[in-house]
Amino acid sequence: MIDPDFFQEIAQSLGRHKLRTGLTALGVFLGIFIFVLMVGFGPALEGAMSKRMAGFATNAVFMWGQRTSMPHAGLQPNRPIAFRNDDIEPMSRLEGVEHLAPRNQLGGFRAGSVVKRGNKTGSFQVAGDYPAFQYIQVPVMRAGRYVNDLDITDRRKVAVIGEEVAKQLFGRGDAPIGGAIQINGIYFEVVGVFGSKAQGQQGDQQVRTVHVPFTTFQQAFHAGDRVSWFAMTARPGADAQDLERRARALLAERHRIHPGDDQAIGGWNAAKQFAKTSKLFWAVGLVLGFAGLMSLLAGAIGVSNIMLITVRERTKEIGVRKALGATPRNVVAMVVAEAVFLTIVAGYIGLVTGVAVIEGLATIIERAGDKIPLGPPAVSVNFATTATVILVVVGAFAGLIPALRAAAIQPIEALRDE
Repeated sequence: MIDPDFFQEIAQSLGRHKLRTGLTALGVFLGIFIFVLMVGFGPALEGAMSKRMAGFATNAVFMWGQRTSMPHAGLQPNRPIAFRNDDIEPMSRLEGVEHLAPRNQLGGFRAGSVVKRGNKTGSFQVAGDYPAFQYIQVPVMRAGRYVNDLDITDRRKVAVIGEEVAKQLFGRGDAPIGGAIQINGIYFEVVGVFGSKAQGQQGDQQVRTVHVPFTTFQQAFHAGDRVSWFAMTARPGADAQDLERRARALLAERHRIHPGDDQAIGGWNAAKQFAKTSKLFWAVGLVLGFAGLMSLLAGAIGVSNIMLITVRERTKEIGVRKALGATPRNVVAMVVAEAVFLTIVAGYIGLVTGVAVIEGLATIIERAGDKIPLGPPAVSVNFATTATVILVVVGAFAGLIPALRAAAIQPIEALRDE
């Protein structure tokens, strides 16, 4: 049975010093409010990374030739390694490869090339690609299509351009699809315009790229049978790091590289980097949660202090209660109940306010889309349930020490207290 008098007595006790009780409740409110915000912004930070790398295969592996650092098979060190077309077929047969995309680029990695249309000129990346590259760096097609197999077979002079390229080279009313652009004096027909899901530098770089068929690139720009680098993705369930290891071994054998020479072939493993990033955000989330928990603990200490003062002020009252038959257990229950009541009421208001703020910010960020480089903050139902349990535990802990002190009061000494 719920005893209304019990709760009325708690309310009267806390209401004797409204300012003190209010300030204590504010400490608990801020503690749980900050706790909720800290935990809620963990997913927001992780979402920022997801936005930045959106549209990019998380199991991708990139490999390129560098220079040897060790002699091998009668060959001297510092020998340049250049991949060739005859490396493509053996690489595609590696177990675990889902998509293989040999790639060339004018001027090298991230270098710009002059692209013209009429009297308009811009500096953009120009890459020779296979259709498989669209599964490694996923484009958002705005119009037209991507490079296809017939473009590769027939060495068609077609181009798929980023939306920033289209914006700079094509004016209003000038449709990019079917239009011509000029690269190094050679004309290409635009067959597709694409955007990017990625944000920041990664996204800007993608939409400032011109993709042409790999075979056309080699023929038009006199690249011979050279392959600048290989991009590939691992099949679902396959280990991308194991795939990279086996690909390195294959290329090392084909190009007579010492098995222990780690400098001859450069590489970047997206799966490995994403794993590191996930661990980083896990650690950041842990730190944020710990900081929020400390703020909640600070509020609990405030409750404990105020209850100690309350016990001191009510020494005579407690003495009278014990003289009339109240047991130490009754006294402990009374003090702990007051602490739990204060903590739960103030904490629950802080919890609800924190969740409301998180939901509001999530709505704003989702509506803003790419304009805000953060993911939507979020708190789960499990978190809300856990936070409620934490409130009860914190309240009980905050009132335990004052309660034990109150239980130790002797009736005779209490009645003499002034």
